[in-house]
Amino acid sequence: MDAQQREKEFMALVESYKRVIYKVCYMYATDADHLNDLYQEVVINLWKAFPHFRGESKVSTWVYKIGLNTCVSFFRKSKGRPEVVPITVDLENLASEESHTAQIRELYGMINRLNSMERALILLWLEEKSYQEIAEITGFSRNNVAVKLMRIKEKLKTMSNS
Repeated sequence: MDAQQREKEFMALVESYKRVIYKVCYMYATDADHLNDLYQEVVINLWKAFPHFRGESKVSTWVYKIGLNTCVSFFRKSKGRPEVVPITVDLENLASEESHTAQIRELYGMINRLNSMERALILLWLEEKSYQEIAEITGFSRNNVAVKLMRIKEKLKTMSNS
């Protein structure tokens, strides 16, 4: 495949998965500028990995894995940031096609208070990924995913009751 064809295929992939990339970045962003930086980092890392994608997993699994790894690494590198950071991006602008209710805003606020790996797991669960797909993306065992998600859901319930 020539460079022009590879670039064309990559651009089609990014266009197809831009909402997935955006949602992953959103879970780790502290503001709109940070969101844009994360998005660019994920796209760069996807581009670097694109020639090596062998199709051994679904494309969506590969995109999520690279996106989450990029965001978690970026999050860990920023040592000066507090663990709990309020989300300042306007949800209506995040997904103009979807109407967000006050409950969804509250849920995103609670998710933002989770640690980075808990955010990744709950994001994948909210995206209706199977436990097996989540395991493939995160590197946890399927059983470990189930246990962690159960604990995260309990944590979110506790947060919503307080």
